[in-house]
Amino acid sequence: MWEKDIDINAVREIRSKTLVYFGAGAIAKMDDIAKDLKARGISKVLAVTGHGSYKKTGAWDYVTKAFDAHGIAYTLYDGVTPNPNTHQVNAAAKLGLEFGAQAVIAIGGGSAIDAGKSTAILLKYPGKTAEELYEFQFTPTEAAPIVAVNLTHGTGSEANRFAVVTIEEKDFKPAIAYDCIYPLYSIDDPKLMAGLSEKQTRYVSIDAVNHVVEASTTTVTSPYAIDLAISVVDLVAKYLPEALKDLNAVEPRYFLAYAALIAGIAFDNGMLHYTHALEHPLSGVNPNLTHGLGLAMLLPAVIKNIYGVKGQTLAAVLKPVAPGLTGDPAEADKAAQLVEKWLFSVGADHKLEDEGFKAEDVDKMVELAFNTPSLGGLLAIAPTKADKEAVRAIYAASLKPCHK
Repeated sequence: MWEKDIDINAVREIRSKTLVYFGAGAIAKMDDIAKDLKARGISKVLAVTGHGSYKKTGAWDYVTKAFDAHGIAYTLYDGVTPNPNTHQVNAAAKLGLEFGAQAVIAIGGGSAIDAGKSTAILLKYPGKTAEELYEFQFTPTEAAPIVAVNLTHGTGSEANRFAVVTIEEKDFKPAIAYDCIYPLYSIDDPKLMAGLSEKQTRYVSIDAVNHVVEASTTTVTSPYAIDLAISVVDLVAKYLPEALKDLNAVEPRYFLAYAALIAGIAFDNGMLHYTHALEHPLSGVNPNLTHGLGLAMLLPAVIKNIYGVKGQTLAAVLKPVAPGLTGDPAEADKAAQLVEKWLFSVGADHKLEDEGFKAEDVDKMVELAFNTPSLGGLLAIAPTKADKEAVRAIYAASLKPCHK
């Protein structure tokens, strides 16, 4: 196991378009980041976070100490919720503009980082709203510099160009992807993630698995995305059970954080398709639905749909959680059942009916999948024909377990 040769306390630089400081203790790099921001002429920063984890983890102490040491003033918006909405982004942008913020630091999981990225765009477009941004009424080419302090191991948003925010009034949960929202710097420190709840630990890791199952099987995938996918599923299969056994252990968090990071890079390259396109309507309608759970409920039916054309890739990617697959299209049902059994084994044992969705809700979900801005782009690169009949069949098959 190559992981045994890794010193998890050695902070490494992982470079994509974002410089990620990765490793136990990486939060101490905030001083270097603050120094560089000051050198760039940035003296005022808007912090965008959720309600409490930025303080509970200790991240805020490092951030404020670094800013104070380098003469950077800051103001705080801490109203981000899971599945953030446009009202929160507008409020954060208003605060930042009034303060004269020149950069954004987002502290939290994917929700805080996505909200922070969106806010960074609006700081450069003060006449625009988050609704206009997420309904694609303008195309941003610039954003205020972004720093991300990532507190979960799931979204990969700390190293890619994506953000997702809900337009509550329309049940829309669109995604944007712009080069201007790659963070300038990010921090992935597993010490800050130790202590995540069992539920968060489970579902953020399942999010990472879904990222690579999709990224490795789109019509625009690459060997790079597939290779990353193989590593991600292997690491999550190994370390998610360990993290669930001891929520305070740092080593499992390290490898889960690495898996989530490279999963984010994988779908930055290979993109996404069915599972995310179909989950967004679920949590768009019910913002209290955990994103990773929504994905988990859909994944087996998606695998069944695409296995006939992507069996060889899926057999390789899913090997740690669905052993024995050969890629034969006739294995589609078996592959779906094996993946669902694995999901249930790590506690993701709900299906759509368990979360209150009924057969009569399927048509509404189908319409949202095709009408929500941006989701059509994901469906267009699915490996099978993603028409309404196919989408309806996936939702219907996800109402109940397939392996029982």
